[in-house]
Amino acid sequence: MARKRAATKNAVEGGQEQPGTDDVAAGGAPAETSSKDEKLSNKAYERELKKLHVDLVTMQQWVVKKGLKVCILFEGRDGAGKGGTIKAITERVSPRVFRVIALPAPTEREKSQMYAQRYLPHLPAAGEVVIFDRSWYNRAGVERVMGFCSDAQAQGFLQMVPLFERLMIDSGIILLKYWLEVSPEEQTRRLRSRIGDGRKPGSSPPWT
Repeated sequence: MARKRAATKNAVEGGQEQPGTDDVAAGGAPAETSSKDEKLSNKAYERELKKLHVDLVTMQQWVVKKGLKVCILFEGRDGAGKGGTIKAITERVSPRVFRVIALPAPTEREKSQMYAQRYLPHLPAAGEVVIFDRSWYNRAGVERVMGFCSDAQAQGFLQMVPLFERLMIDSGIILLKYWLEVSPEEQTRRLRSRIGDGRKPGSSPPWT
């Protein structure tokens, strides 16, 4: 049921930020959907969000009762709404069950470790849902683009990650991965809206 509601939420938002995301968390108006030039009203958004929150609370109870381990990854462009989406998800659930992980820049010691090693302590135990705001996929995306890793390191990651995630799944972890996308024009609009607004700190890779 939770997955169906998540799909409904994606369809409703159309890949755009809505109340509860970066724009509206700061008191802005809901953004326009990308597929049609239509606005989703606050009332319509809150109505859909309430249904999703009910499903999330139900899912939380199910995860605890069954001793499930759930790991959710959020990736996407800066300004795509990762932080706002995570904020909306965790608004009505228990922080003892749902944990949000947004790792800072790696230490010198962590840089010397196996790449995925620093993520391992944060993986879920029984009865937990762990949400990664950016994840090990940084190496295949931002790190490669910004020159923080070599092409050989990026290729090595691409060979390693299916095995790493297979180990996670074989251990009983339910792994869900989401990519949030906006157009370059919409991204530019959102990033420009942060300039001079102290409530919207600039989004940047965690190691900068």
